[in-house]
Amino acid sequence: MGINSAIKKNWIEIQKQHDVPINAIGVKIDDKDKKTLKVWKEEGIDQFMKR
Repeated sequence: MGINSAIKKNWIEIQKQHDVPINAIGVKIDDKDKKTLKVWKEEGIDQFMKR
């Protein structure tokens, strides 16, 4: 199951500005939120994290 391309594009742009995992609305993803972290990795958003 993939996410909408517009949402993914927006999420990538938001993630580029942060050095911690961020969800699609710009809020830090809690370490306990395994479901969101899984999508974050599967969609490749983790590659855009600010280093």
